[in-house]
Amino acid sequence: MQKREEIRAVPVNVITGFLGVGKTTAIRHLLESKPRDERWAVLVNEFGEIGIDGGLFGSQQDGGLFVREVPGGCMCCTAGLPMQIALNQLLVKARPHRLLIEPTGLGHPREVLETLAESVQSGVLDLHATLTLVDARKISDERYLSSDTFRQQLEVADLVVANKSDLYGPDDLENLRRYLSFLPGGAEKPLQSVVRGRVDPDWLGASSAFLPPPRSAGHRHPPPVVEDEPLPECGYLRSESSGEGYHSCGWRFSPVFVFDYKQLLALITGSAVERLKGIFITDEGVFGFNKADSVLSVLELDDALESRVEVIDPERRDWAGLEADWLGLLTRG
Repeated sequence: MQKREEIRAVPVNVITGFLGVGKTTAIRHLLESKPRDERWAVLVNEFGEIGIDGGLFGSQQDGGLFVREVPGGCMCCTAGLPMQIALNQLLVKARPHRLLIEPTGLGHPREVLETLAESVQSGVLDLHATLTLVDARKISDERYLSSDTFRQQLEVADLVVANKSDLYGPDDLENLRRYLSFLPGGAEKPLQSVVRGRVDPDWLGASSAFLPPPRSAGHRHPPPVVEDEPLPECGYLRSESSGEGYHSCGWRFSPVFVFDYKQLLALITGSAVERLKGIFITDEGVFGFNKADSVLSVLELDDALESRVEVIDPERRDWAGLEADWLGLLTRG
């Protein structure tokens, strides 16, 4: 039996940024530039218990894209075990030419980088530039300015990417530069502006300046769920979580549940929550929904194993009422 080649020096980039800044859109754009003869892997972490982002990356028909999700909060916690398990499984399965890691927008990117240190030091991974996406319009928002996570995302950046720049006012970009100047090394950080997550693939090749300090006990969350639990007989499941000043609720629905597309679109459009992501099997096909800052994007997908939706908001909403709304949109199931 032929021995498999050892996995060595896989280029890895961390793509981070606060909730709703457009990380998934940026990674989708990067995947469009993937050479067809290369295998790329994406390790994605989500704040809620229901994994959504993996399905939003679209078709994997060419066999060159492998996606693994770690739902349920900050994947670097609990001594990095959930992340290490998912990372090792992904590397063995994909044997990728490049690895992209998307931490949750409410997570701690410095500890994600620290968790990668062992694989970098052993030669399995080659840490390249960390890209931090930021919406410069948020610099005047006290919720962002008072957030340790937001500040940390910018501090660890090798490149700051001002996304959604087509929506900026005349002072927004300069306000971002001024804010960076107050961070350690921030004045020297490269800053690029893009629209709709159109990150230049060449930016991935830059080296990382991150030097991990000795590992500390760090913060602790309950261990994330690594695998999905079976759906109950009713055909749907609800999961709630809270942390970092936000509350989330997610639902999984059996694939036999078919939603009315027009009513679904109206419900999501009218929803006042801060963040909503979902994949739904509807009477008009399979669609991904991504809503942030009251802006909704809809993506037609090839297929989905089941319908899923995650809602995140600073306020704890009437989840039971919203659940009744989802179920009221069923045309079959």
